[in-house]
This record gives sequence, C-alpha cells and structure tokens, in this order.
Amino acid sequence: MEEKKLRHLTLAAALSLSTCLSAPLAAQSTETAPMELTFERVFASPSLDGPTPRAVKLSPDGRYLTVLRNREDDRERYDLWAFDREAGQWAMLVDSKALGSGRELSEDEKMQRERARVGNLKGIIDYQWTEDGTGVLVPLDGDLYLARLGGDVVRLTDTEESELNPALSSKGRYVSFVRDRQLWVGEVGADAQPITPKEGEAIRWGEAEFVAQEEMSRHTGYWWSPDDRRVAVERFDESMVGIVTRAAIGATGTKVFDQRYPVAGSQNAKVELFVMNPDGGDRVEVDLRSNQSPDYYSAEDPDDFYLARVDWAPDGRALYVQRQNRQQTWMDVLKVDPSTGASEIVLQEEASQAHSGEGYWINLSDNYRILDNGDLIWWSERDGFGHLYRYLGDEGWRGYQRLTKGNFVVTKLVGVNEQDGHLFYLATSEDDPLEQHVYSLDLDAEGPATAQRLTEPGFMHTAKMDAKGQTLLITRSSDNSPPQTYIADEQGNRLAWVEENALDSDHPYAPYLASHRPVEYGTIEADDGTPLYWEMVTPELEPGKRYPVYFYHYGGPGPQVVSKGWDGALRQAIVDKGYIWFALDNRGSANRGVAFEQPIYRAMGGVEVRDQKAGAEYLKTLDFVDPDKIAIDGWSYGGYMTLKQLQADPGLYAAGISGAPVTRWELYDTHYTERFMGTPQADAQAYELSSAIPDATKVTDPLLIIHGMADDNVVFENATEVISAMQEANVPFEMMLYPGYTHRVSGEKISPHRYNTVFRFLEQNGVTPPD
Repeated sequence: MEEKKLRHLTLAAALSLSTCLSAPLAAQSTETAPMELTFERVFASPSLDGPTPRAVKLSPDGRYLTVLRNREDDRERYDLWAFDREAGQWAMLVDSKALGSGRELSEDEKMQRERARVGNLKGIIDYQWTEDGTGVLVPLDGDLYLARLGGDVVRLTDTEESELNPALSSKGRYVSFVRDRQLWVGEVGADAQPITPKEGEAIRWGEAEFVAQEEMSRHTGYWWSPDDRRVAVERFDESMVGIVTRAAIGATGTKVFDQRYPVAGSQNAKVELFVMNPDGGDRVEVDLRSNQSPDYYSAEDPDDFYLARVDWAPDGRALYVQRQNRQQTWMDVLKVDPSTGASEIVLQEEASQAHSGEGYWINLSDNYRILDNGDLIWWSERDGFGHLYRYLGDEGWRGYQRLTKGNFVVTKLVGVNEQDGHLFYLATSEDDPLEQHVYSLDLDAEGPATAQRLTEPGFMHTAKMDAKGQTLLITRSSDNSPPQTYIADEQGNRLAWVEENALDSDHPYAPYLASHRPVEYGTIEADDGTPLYWEMVTPELEPGKRYPVYFYHYGGPGPQVVSKGWDGALRQAIVDKGYIWFALDNRGSANRGVAFEQPIYRAMGGVEVRDQKAGAEYLKTLDFVDPDKIAIDGWSYGGYMTLKQLQADPGLYAAGISGAPVTRWELYDTHYTERFMGTPQADAQAYELSSAIPDATKVTDPLLIIHGMADDNVVFENATEVISAMQEANVPFEMMLYPGYTHRVSGEKISPHRYNTVFRFLEQNGVTPPD
C-alpha cells in the first residue's frame, strides 16, 4: 500500500495540486490594443515567458513537491517552494533574499556557474532532498544550509571560501563539498573535514577539469557509492596546461587572472581517479590505462585521454568509467573493482561504426542506465542516428537487443521503471524533426518493442522522471504557447499542472498578444540536395512593401535553432520593429543524424557558410523581402559565422553582427576543437582555411563586433586579433565591448543595451523597415 502511494498521485491529490498551482487555461485574448514591445520590457521582470520553474522534485516519501520559482520583481532570482500534497498548500521553504548573505561568490564558483550556463541566476540554483525526506540541502551565496520542513534552517558552513559541488551522499548520512582544492566530508549536522590532501595550486581533488565542465557536460569530480561506504574522487594536475592571462576588465578597474586553458593541440590536465572511504582511508587508485589500444591511444603519453563519465553499479560492487581517446573516435567502458582499482574493458564504442569506416567523432551522452539486474541501456549513433540498445548483463554486455530504430534521434533517456518493465525516452518525431515527444516502450516485449507516443503533436517537449521511473514531469511549448509543466502517469495522462502558465489576461505577455505574429516553417535544399529547415516570422505585411530581414544564426555543432517550441518575446520585439525574423539550421547542427552533422569535419567555416548563403538567396526570391536589407547576427560560433559569411560573400548581406566570435581555432579548447578539427600540428591546412583572421581584410560590408571583456570561454584575444588585423589594413568596422562581462553578456540592463546597439547600427547603415 505504501509503495502504491509513492508510485502514483491519488486523484484527490492531483485535483488539489492542479487547483492550487494554476487557474484553468484561458483563451488568448486579441481584444486589447497592442502595446509596444521594447527590448527594455523583454528583459525586465516579471518574465514575459511567465513563471519558469526549475528543479522540480518529489520528496522521497512522495508527500512534497518542491520547485525553484523565480520572483515577479526579479526574474533571475529563485527561491525554494514546497507544495504539501496532504494539506494542499504551497509555502516558501527558503527565501533566498532573506537568508542569503549577498556576498560575492568566489571566482571558482563564478566560473563553474558560467560553464553550467547558470551564471546569470541568483539565489538558489539547486538543492537536494535528504534520504529521510525531512529536509533539503540548499547551497546559497557560497555556503550550505539544511532546510527542515518544519521551518527551521540550519547553516552548515560559514566561510570566506565557496563550497563547490555540494552533495548529500546516496543514503543521506554525509554532506560533501569541495573547498580550496580539497574534498571535504562530514556527517550531516557535524563539521566536515578534508579527506584528500592539499597539494598546491595546480592540483585539485573532487572537481571536474575545465574541458569536462565546458565541453563534456560533466560538472562534478566525485561520486558516492549507493551504500555510502565509498566515494570515487577525481584528482587532476593542470601544471602542464598552458596559461592564458585573462584580464577581467571592469568599469572601475581590472583584475588579472592566470587561467589554465588547454588550447587546441596543447597538453590537457592529467586526470586520475581514486576510490576511498568517507574518511579518506583505504584509498586506491583506479587503473584508467587498462588495455589501451595502440591504434587509438598514444603510446608516448598513456595519460592522454579523457575521463568522460563515472557511475556506480546499483549494488555498489563495481564502478564503471567511460574513457575516451584524445581524438574522440573511440570510447571504452571500464569495469572497476573498487577495493583494488583493477579495471577491465566491458564495452567499446567506435566512431567508424556510424560512418561506413570513416573516423569522424563520438558524441558523448548521458543517455544510459545500469539496471538492477546488471543490464545496460546504452545510446549509440552506430547506425547513423542516436538510438537506444539494451546490453545483457548475463552475457557480460557482449550481447544486446536493439530498442529503437528509424530516421529520428533519441535525444534523452528519460527514465526506466524496472518493476513494470517500461522505458521512457525523448526523441525527434520521424515525421517532423522540429518536434520532440516523450515515448515509452515495453522492455520485456517478445521481439522488437513498439514505441508509444505519450505527448501530443504540435509541441516541443522536454521531460524527466523520478529515480524509479514512475512519474513523468513534462514541459511543453509551441510557437504560440510559453512553457507549461505538468505531472503525468506512465501512460502520459496529465495528473496535475505544476505550472500551467496560461496565456490569460493576467499573464505578463497578455498586453502584447494582439501583435504576436505566427511562425512559418519550410525547407530549402543545400548544394548537395540536403533539406535545410528554416523558420520565419513576418510583421503584418502591406501589399507592395518590402521588409528588411534580421537573419539569426548559430551554425556550429550542437544546438538546433529551428524548432516548434516557444522562442520567447525577443523574436516578437524584433518583428514589432518592422523586421522579418529568419533562422536556418545548416549542416553540422544537431538532431538530424550523423550524415547531417559530419560535413563540418575538418572543414569548419565552409559548408555552414554555404548553407546560410542558400538561405539568403532564398530570401531574395521573396517579393516581400528587401533583397538589399538582409542583416546577419550570431553569437559565439554564430559570431564566427558572421565573419566567415561576410568574408566569403561580399555584398550578399547588408550588414553583420559578430558577437563573442572564435576567430582562430588554435585559441579554443582541446576537447571541442579537436573533435571536429583534429590538431593544429596534424591538420594545419584545415585550421588555416577555417580561420577568420587571414581574410579579415576582405570584409567590405558594415560590421559590428561585440565581446565581453572578461570572457573565460571565447577569450578576448579572439576579438583583439581580428580587430588588430582590420585596423592595420584600414578596414572600417564598429565594436561594442562590455567591461566585466564574460561569454554571457546579458541582464535586465545590459541586454537592452546590446540589442539597442545592434538596431542603431542597422539603422545607421540603412537596414530599416519601409515607411
């Protein structure tokens, strides 16, 4: 009876939750006269996207639903709220403003937040339930607190240094964190002690090295065993990593940081892994060099590999490590004896499996799960699309069953209900790659299982589940519906809204609904016939008039720009100014399969530029587009693309905005750059052709360069190199630099400044709407 209570929301609780969380969905109102949607309002509070809950979790006993909720008067500050399903009431569990000290975070924590893409958030950005469900571990302003459900909040740390990577152990007995390059552990409520030695400025315990945080989506460097008996801890030595002197130029002064930054072709940090007891005793080193193939790993430097993922077996008897070679064409899964550190290879993944013998690269993934019976759910692109496979534990992971198949991409393993034998995943639609849906399949079916779609067409979806795979938490959005979050059962039936976010008269976006314009989608062909998807939003067109185009792009591997999800109010504000919004996903972008990604291999700045050119040429055929007023804008890889596009096709575009561009790939980090470009030593010609520096003097169209002057990702030297090259050649351009800002130049005041600057630049260069 108790387990059933944990597995499903009761109807009464679901109705109570739905009533308390939101009002019924209201029809969109079009009666209100449209208000001007300014950039100042787009980035002000409350958010025009409506409430955006983060980190929604259920307590271990299922009674409480907790969520981080942003404030109406400060869209970037989050507090911890809890819904008591028995009492049917919401309450703020932790007020971040009242409890927090407001002190400045350490540089290490700031940089960790930047790499986790949450550098703009304030207050509480994460939390963790205790195993007994009586409290929550809350990091806030660099210190740790334990919030009890009765209302008491106990401060666990009070130090000048920040507590990085805080976590409760699996059973909840210990609290752990990184401080001053050491891992600290203590029983909950007691003082923590360091369990690793302090070895100097260049050696760190319990943290993820730079490229793991920035490029591998691995943000921790330690892992608790399921029984709390052991903890696996990373140690890395970055003394051999080159130093980039990063000047964080601020408004009233400059701070200089010597940042260890492994540029392409240079040495990475040396990474080791140890297993130890919670007090640091019985420490053994894991053999990470076991059975390295000389065809894929360096005989001269056996430490030149990446520690990609670390996981414990459910029973804690084994540790599993994913090891990737430097070229990222090969990956081994090692099974480790935690008592001795001895390891053996139990699974291998090779890039050539997905490319008809060609090397290319392996995309890392978190879409895997070790089941209680020893089976492994595993994600692979071996057939050209990302799909799920089940490796059988009784065959030592040598035999496997295929779980999904088709011309679609599984983007996330959402959860597994081992008791009922059901698996849940998120995938692009085979009929429409611009949508993503939640699917389930029967793991115990005889023969190939038939997947069941659990979400409705017309939306982009994201999802996650509890550890037992019993309750779905689904967020959906569309081009005319901001994100809505709800709890669903295993059949996808909505039990309750967590945040309905209805576009009713009380919604922050309601005053602007009257001018909201629909999104159009379509395809054009690349030069090899590959269909390229685009999206377009137009102002209300007047017959005979031609309109300027704001052509947004990213262009690099990874993000999918064109989708059927909510894209926020910024796009509509640009359209309200009289511009056509246009975006196109070129070859190299994600979620279209291996063949769509691979053309950028050793050829960055080539195929993407041609594909975006095809988009511009298509726009020029439309009778409502002014062919002389197509402006391009991109950030990061998109900023690089702007430079390469203007260099490749002078006169095609009316103007270009290049934000935080990579200008020479030798300046970017190892893991990202070498995955696609190889090394400067072995692939010098590819690096030369991809650089934005040699042809900088070919830019003849108006150009605006924007960069944060404290950027730790695309370091400021990228901008100064292209700036210097153009100045020395007397090539005109404009620039806007932001003192103190990193790769993320955003905020309630700075974001409007950035976009007002962009559109003043366009207006000054004649890229203006018709009269």
